[in-house]
Amino acid sequence: MKTTDTTATATATTATASAAGAAKGAAAETAAAAAAGPGTSARTTVHLAVYDTYADWETGHTTAHLTQRGYAVRTVGPAADRPVTTMGGVRIQPDLALADLAPQDSALLILTGASLWDAGDELAPFAAKAREFLAAGVPVAAICGATAGLARTGLLDGYAHTSAASFYLAQQPGYGGAERYVEADAVTDGDLITAGPTEPVAFAREVFARLGVYEPEVLDAWYRLFHDSDPSAYPVLMAASERGDA
Repeated sequence: MKTTDTTATATATTATASAAGAAKGAAAETAAAAAAGPGTSARTTVHLAVYDTYADWETGHTTAHLTQRGYAVRTVGPAADRPVTTMGGVRIQPDLALADLAPQDSALLILTGASLWDAGDELAPFAAKAREFLAAGVPVAAICGATAGLARTGLLDGYAHTSAASFYLAQQPGYGGAERYVEADAVTDGDLITAGPTEPVAFAREVFARLGVYEPEVLDAWYRLFHDSDPSAYPVLMAASERGDA
């Protein structure tokens, strides 16, 4: 119980410190973007795909901490004028429609799990957009059912990847990547990140590593705190926050 209480305090304090660091980081990013010229904002804009039955919990760590580190998170739905309802019953009004999203305007596309991925091809356009992103050299992060959607397009066949379970993907028509399946909490292969539904923290870890959000030592401490409730990670994060690195 003592460890849990200490970690909860550490988590809250770290979040406060991170928010302060994020304000500094955001200001620095804005100044850098202004100096660099048009198009630079794409480096700090992350797009989160949202659709009915979207699994709320799977990307919470990812989006919260990206925002704290100066990234802008924009939601992308099937249509910009139609709200979606998450699996948790939360209504979200998308910032833009999927058809209006271009890879050059983004640093990352996040595809979250949803019941709809297993119910038909309604979300197939999101898998097609993922292929477009990867072809343009822009990272894609897919978790849970979104990996099945990518599997059905054959997109996973060319990358090391993971999911909820190997047999889950094996059931998907069009999937031929069984030899590249990896039993791991989350996997990054080039510009593609994949994870299963029980690994939202590992998923976030891989996103942060791919985008260079934290230094390796800080990222390790972040993961140990939020995944393992390891209080020894707290001093590392606090020191990093004081340097503006967390």
